[in-house]
Amino acid sequence: MTYRGLLADVWDRPILAEPPPSPLPAELELQALWFAGAFGRDFRDTAGNTVRVVQFGEWNRSAGPDFLHAAVEIAGRVREGPVELDLRPSDWEAHGHGADPAFEDTVLHVVFAGDGPASFTRTREHREVPRVLMPRDLLEEALLRPRRETAIARPGRCVRPLAAVAPAAIATLLAEAANYRAAQKAARFLRNADAHGRDAALYHAVAETLGYRSNALAMRLLAQRLPLAAVREHPEQTEALLFGAAGFLAPDLHEKAPPDTRDHLRGLWDDWWKARGRWESAHTIPWKAGGQRPANHPHRRVAALGALALDWPRFRKLAFARPLDAPALVSYLSKLDDPFWTKRHTLSSAATARPVALFGKARAVELLANHLFPLAMHEGEPFDRYLKLAAGARNEKVRRCAIRLFGSEDAASPWLKKAAHHQALLQIYRDFCLDDASDCSDCPFPEQLAQWRV
Repeated sequence: MTYRGLLADVWDRPILAEPPPSPLPAELELQALWFAGAFGRDFRDTAGNTVRVVQFGEWNRSAGPDFLHAAVEIAGRVREGPVELDLRPSDWEAHGHGADPAFEDTVLHVVFAGDGPASFTRTREHREVPRVLMPRDLLEEALLRPRRETAIARPGRCVRPLAAVAPAAIATLLAEAANYRAAQKAARFLRNADAHGRDAALYHAVAETLGYRSNALAMRLLAQRLPLAAVREHPEQTEALLFGAAGFLAPDLHEKAPPDTRDHLRGLWDDWWKARGRWESAHTIPWKAGGQRPANHPHRRVAALGALALDWPRFRKLAFARPLDAPALVSYLSKLDDPFWTKRHTLSSAATARPVALFGKARAVELLANHLFPLAMHEGEPFDRYLKLAAGARNEKVRRCAIRLFGSEDAASPWLKKAAHHQALLQIYRDFCLDDASDCSDCPFPEQLAQWRV
């Protein structure tokens, strides 16, 4: 008897009652199964329409919808946008997705249990989002599969043709992509400088870099609301103005803090109280503190911006020097210090046992790669100098690009050592992978790679 026949014999046996459904696993495991394609691609939504997942998109590891840049065909029409997975239909409202602008463009809501009161999946603008209730048989089948970690991206069609391209030709391709990306970034900086001045543009760029992924917009909004000139006008009030404008100061904050920080916080509040009428806004800045490493807490990012503003003449001299001395600037930013913040994670936290870098080498490299080298190259700096800048840590976006284009991080390792190559991979991914809603089948990049074999 075959194994399949053995299973059929088991299935044919009479049973007294249907076994109870297996308990649902953690939501993170369901996300991994979904991204791995364990449930398949074809479903029906609760309205009876056919649903086919054309492209699973990017697995989002931070705040917002679970998967970004997905493509879903519903009743014959392809829609591009985020996909959200929840255990139950009611979780959409329970988790606040309906009021969150980050979920406004969601194209599909997938749930795994239909029990509970009736609920609706609607966005902030009252648009109904199609919902798929995962069929129990698909769920049970997927849960029986061996558990394994799921990669953050799938290799694309370009892996095979790219493997046939000579290293010298790949280097040329990445150099062109890096130069193209740098030109775009320089143009953005110059537009900002034209509107607000060169120093203000640098101040905004630093703020955005400090915000990293989760708080880049929030930091830019803070820098726009509280201009550099205002921050530097009264150096003794710099920290109070920044934290007040950020919405982080409250009159009772010092009462919640450890004793050794209360005097510092009381002083911040006293300074902010005098200036709040000018700089306080009724529109709160959308800070995201959840899911952050303590060293990346937005309080520390604001503190770093303040420390840099206090030493602005020295910093701007390094940032605008020609030729750009990248090692000197990285060294300067890595050593940026503040007597309070070098041993604090938040405004009200206890002191840390060891000092914590206020700016850090990784942020310094990001500032150089995203803003300062693009501007310097626009002003005549050769690409070879940019190519000498070693890459920082591989963030999730770069790792995703490596897997998509080369098949694995190991295969891409020769091209993951330079900051310029990181930028090149991100640009290729943006221009081809993110613009493609066919799950690679219609992307022109694999065929275009033949041009780089010469």
